[in-house]
Amino acid sequence: MAKKKDTGPLFEGMVLTELQKLSNSIFGGMYRKGARADKDLMKTLAQADIRIMPEVYKATTLMSTIFATLGCIGLLALIFLPGAGGIALYESQQTAESVDPCIIWAFENKEDINYDIPWGDAASGSQYGGCPFYETKTLGTTLKAMIVIIFGVLMPYGAFKYFGNTAQREKAARGDRLEKFLPYAASYTAAMSAANATPTKIFKSLAANEEIYGEIAYDAAMIYRDISLLGMDLITAIKHAVDRAASPWATEFFQGMVGTLSSGGNLKLYFLNRAEHYMRENRIRLTVFLESLGLMAESYVVVAVAMPLFLIVMLVIMFWVSGAGSQISEGMVYGIVMGVLPMIHIAYSGLVWLMSEEQKM
Repeated sequence: MAKKKDTGPLFEGMVLTELQKLSNSIFGGMYRKGARADKDLMKTLAQADIRIMPEVYKATTLMSTIFATLGCIGLLALIFLPGAGGIALYESQQTAESVDPCIIWAFENKEDINYDIPWGDAASGSQYGGCPFYETKTLGTTLKAMIVIIFGVLMPYGAFKYFGNTAQREKAARGDRLEKFLPYAASYTAAMSAANATPTKIFKSLAANEEIYGEIAYDAAMIYRDISLLGMDLITAIKHAVDRAASPWATEFFQGMVGTLSSGGNLKLYFLNRAEHYMRENRIRLTVFLESLGLMAESYVVVAVAMPLFLIVMLVIMFWVSGAGSQISEGMVYGIVMGVLPMIHIAYSGLVWLMSEEQKM
C-alpha cells in the first residue's frame, strides 16, 4: 500500500472549534443566505486566511458577543447584589469624617453606649454603640448609572465590534507578514525563472517552502492548487490570487504577473524587476527600524542611566536637608530607587521587544 503523502498545513481544511460548531448549529441557519451573498465578507475572510464559511463567522461573532454580554451581566450582578455585592460592601463602610466624632462621643457618653450593637446594625444604621454621628459611604446615582452603562451597554457593544472585526484584524496582520516575506520570495521566483522554470513549477516550489517564505507560500500553494487540482489556466489562477492577496504589495505582484502574461511580456524580466524593487523597499523599512532603535538607545541612556544617577543624588540630599516645607520620607526614597527606576528599565525592554517582534520573521 502506498503511503499517503503529507500535504502539509497549507492544504488542510479548517476544523471548526467547539464554539464555532455550537454557534453554527444555533445561529448558522439565519445567517446562511445573507452571509453567502456578502461578497465583501467572503473576500475579507479569504484575504485573512480564515477558512470557514461566512455564516459560521457571523454566527460565532454573535455567540461570542452573547457570552461576553452574559459575563457583563454577571459582573453587574456581583456589583449590585443586595447585602453582599460590591456596592453594598462599599456603602456599609463608615465615612472617614464620622470616625473621630463617634470616638469622641463614645468617650464622653459612656452611659449612652448600647453594647448590644457594638459593631453596627444594618437595620438601624448605627455603629459605635448607637453613635448619632455615624454615617456610611454612599455611591452616587450618577456613578451607579455609569457602571450600568459601561458594563451593560458599552462593553457588550465593544465586544460585538471586536469580534466582528476579527477578519479585518487578521487581514491586516497577514498583510504585514506578507510584506516581510515578499522581497525574499520575489528573489526566489527571479532565481527560479532565471533557471527557466515554468510558472507552475515556481509556485509549487515556493509553496513547499512555507517555513522560509511564510504567508506568501500559502498564496503560491493556492495558485498551484487551482492549476493542478481545479484545472484552471495560469492567468485565471493568478487572478484568484489577486483577490486573496491581503497586502497591496502582494496584489501588485500578482496583478503585474497577470499583465505580463496577458501581454506576452518577459516573465523572467518582470520577476527580476520586482525582486529589485521589493528589496529596495525592504531596505528602506529596515533602515527606518534601525533608526528607531538608535533613537530608543539614545533616550535610554538619558532617561534610564544618566537621569537616575542625578535623581538619586538629589533625593539623598533633599532627604538630609528637608525641612518643614519639603518633607521626603525614607520610604519614598526607597520606593523611587527600588520601584520607579526598575520600571523604567522594564518599560524600555518591553518597547524594544515589541519593536523587534514587528520585524521578526
